Amino acid sequence: MSDYLFMLESHLDGGQAKATAAMQRQATEAGMNVWITGGAMRDMLRGAPIRDLDFTVERDAIGAGRALAESVGGAVVSEDPWKRGVELMLPGGVAASVGNVRTEKYLKPGGKPHIGAAAIHEDLKRRDFTINAIGLSLNRGSRGLLIDPTNGQADLVNRELRTTNASAFFDDPTRIFRLIRFRHTLGFELAPRTQSQLENALLEGYADTAQPSALAREIRVAATDLNVVGMMEAFDANGLLRLLSPALTGPKLNAAGLTKLAEALRSVVPHGTPGGFAAFLHVLVEKLNAAERAAVVRAFELTEAESAAIAKLDAEAEKLEAALKAPRMRRPSDVWSALREASTDEVLMVLCESTAGVVQERIRTFYDKYLQEAQEVTEDQVLATGAKPGTARFEKTLRTLIAARLNARPVKPEEPEPEPTPLGKTAHQGVAPVVADEAAIPPSAKVRN
Repeated sequence: MSDYLFMLESHLDGGQAKATAAMQRQATEAGMNVWITGGAMRDMLRGAPIRDLDFTVERDAIGAGRALAESVGGAVVSEDPWKRGVELMLPGGVAASVGNVRTEKYLKPGGKPHIGAAAIHEDLKRRDFTINAIGLSLNRGSRGLLIDPTNGQADLVNRELRTTNASAFFDDPTRIFRLIRFRHTLGFELAPRTQSQLENALLEGYADTAQPSALAREIRVAATDLNVVGMMEAFDANGLLRLLSPALTGPKLNAAGLTKLAEALRSVVPHGTPGGFAAFLHVLVEKLNAAERAAVVRAFELTEAESAAIAKLDAEAEKLEAALKAPRMRRPSDVWSALREASTDEVLMVLCESTAGVVQERIRTFYDKYLQEAQEVTEDQVLATGAKPGTARFEKTLRTLIAARLNARPVKPEEPEPEPTPLGKTAHQGVAPVVADEAAIPPSAKVRN
């Protein structure tokens, strides 16, 4: 096994490993080559968790994507017949994409490209940034072979963002948004040439040819990042937020509210906790009027579930705050029950808006202490009571055991009783006695021979 293959497998979670094995097996059976590319390789090589899987295949990516979803019990999210790619959502919340190796030729900024067949090296070199232009072979004859035609590994080491070619922003202006996002979420610096390319692209107005939804997608990805405020301010400084709404700029960009939200994520909610986008969007549009809010929200292309969650977020947050302030909220299990049922977005809104110290303290204690203690109650303990998994009794028993665990007062360790001293022995027997200076001993105390 190559070092890179071992590195990949050590970064994949269970669902990602299953999907990768299924994709590799499927490609082998079909007699075609497959590589893992893009963001998955970037994150792996910089030692970060892999957010999504990007597979690149030689032919029929849409068919391969459908087959992958079917084989692991996932679903197809979207298909792009023109660029020959498919987006998937697989079990365990695994996001994946399958695309063809290809070239793309553009006649105007953001125009529809002419797609052509390509080898994997050509496919990687037509991508946006060098750190995203790295591939790893999953093929039987070359499994574990790293392909890095633009030396993206060096830029990862140097923490530098560099475009793969001079026409990167002309070909796809949405890369302007992605570059700014990476600048803040990764904390990388822009290479001098790339900085000049960005400035020229902004002067030429390339970003105006992009859809607002493209900017919204980049913002959504970084919504719960700790550096999201800096990113939003950079979008504003470069005049890009007006694509979402002309009003979303200057004082109406709720930087103070977003900073408070980011602080709650940093200091209270554990890193990696799902959720948070609804709270982010709620805070983002807080200073806008109804029409301006509608324009911004429309660009994010919310699902029905997301729209419903945002619509009732204020009411649910107020209800949660009232519950946490209630006099009946006396035992740890009461706090745990109230917050266990709450969404991350509701908790974040309460942290940002509640001025009650007891509410803030109870939320912090829940994440710092109660959540960990509740996880110490195991399934085996519930099974020992005779409850069967999946039944109402199992759930009720689990809650009862957790409540007992949380409400139990810690037992103070008893003070050990001193051991009795045997007759004729001192408590310090075995310890050399302290001998005073003989000159300091009074004559009456000296023993006569």
